[in-house]
Amino acid sequence: MDNLFNMKFKHFALLIFLPLLPVKGFTQSPVQKLEAAFQEFTADPQTRYAITSLCVLDAGTGKVLFARNENIGLATASTLKTITSATAFSLLGKDFRYQTTLSYSGNISNGVLKGDLIITGSGDPTLASSRYPQSKENNILNQWVAAVKAAGITRIEGRVIGDDTAWGTSSTPEGWIWQDIGNYYGAAPSALTWRENQFDIHLRANRSEDPAVSILNIVPSMPYLKIVNELNAGAEGSGDNAYAYLPPLSSIAYLRGSWALGIRKTGISVALPDPAYDAAFRLQDTLKRLGISSTQEAVSGRKILVDNGKIPAVTEKISTISSPSLSEMIYWFNKKSINLYGENLLRTLAWKAGKPATTKNGAAVETGYWAGKGLDKNALNIIDGSGLSPATRVTTSAMASVLFQAQKEDWFSDYYRSLPENNGMQLKSGTISDVSAFAGYYTDPAGRKYIIVINVNNYSGSGINKKLFRVLDALK
Repeated sequence: MDNLFNMKFKHFALLIFLPLLPVKGFTQSPVQKLEAAFQEFTADPQTRYAITSLCVLDAGTGKVLFARNENIGLATASTLKTITSATAFSLLGKDFRYQTTLSYSGNISNGVLKGDLIITGSGDPTLASSRYPQSKENNILNQWVAAVKAAGITRIEGRVIGDDTAWGTSSTPEGWIWQDIGNYYGAAPSALTWRENQFDIHLRANRSEDPAVSILNIVPSMPYLKIVNELNAGAEGSGDNAYAYLPPLSSIAYLRGSWALGIRKTGISVALPDPAYDAAFRLQDTLKRLGISSTQEAVSGRKILVDNGKIPAVTEKISTISSPSLSEMIYWFNKKSINLYGENLLRTLAWKAGKPATTKNGAAVETGYWAGKGLDKNALNIIDGSGLSPATRVTTSAMASVLFQAQKEDWFSDYYRSLPENNGMQLKSGTISDVSAFAGYYTDPAGRKYIIVINVNNYSGSGINKKLFRVLDALK
């Protein structure tokens, strides 16, 4: 009898404690956890009026593991850079370099150049950039000065021309908004890009109202620009809400918005309205300080065309500067999300294809390339190269497909290295007004590899990224 009681008791005890033991059959898979996390995210009040899309692939096979709204075209913000950089690697090659030349027209007689000194750009976005030792502004100017001296030029009876005409007269991509143009992240592409087409204005908010915000310094000095300061002092903690309104070829910049009291930032970065002119201006000024004067003012090639003039024929090239490799450019393009690089690269794709180097033609080349790889071109409504335009619409499925195919290429290691780390994953981020997105790769602790593209448009409030990461944490 006791034995029977003991057996029943043990059986009862086993039934009680069985649910507390880890049972393999009841463990959720990453995909199941992902579905639950996605449902929670889409039920959040911040996404009530939003569209959220998620596409997760097995990185090894390309199989879709989880997808929702993956065929809806959404504004991509900077995740578009994953497609632009993959296309540039594919069509230009990882060792591609731009060439910028210094030449002169006319002739040299007894040290006097009777003609113009001409800087001719081909689209290098790194010229005078501080990110690369060989490309820094002083290094470039020193090389040009050395070339001018080596040519025997001691005086210029003419101009210094920044020739940016290889890409015609258009600059700002269609679809960019007025508030972005004029600020560093809205710097327009140029065949002769200079110092990443930007300069800095240092600011300080004052507790008195006269002025509300002071301009402390402009770096470098911009003597040819008029800065109209209409900034208001913001409350402490309100941050940087200052915007520059400075369209291409303009000589007047308006500063509007607010700059917080006690803000720790130095100031704002503003887009150069005529980068080719600034390059010519800096060279002419440097030569003048060294005793090599010019009889006419510096000018950009685009301004010459606008005034119905012509770029003079080149007599002789005296210097050629090569850019860093495409791999080096892509590294910074994605790590620091430099919009300008994407726009220059897109136009370069058009030029490489033998078409006029416009943004529209570059987008057509890009879309055509991926359509040839099997993607539906209608899933790639590409307006620009950086994703700054809210009119760009790409599906998460198409972007995930590009990321999958990129793994097969010999440039993939450089591509992967360029992606920033976000949430412990190699993900390119993207943010514009009411848009937040991430795209890239993740290998979990068990060695499973994933391709991830997540995008939310038209969300409300702020701090959405931590909720997106909560969704992706389901894969960890």
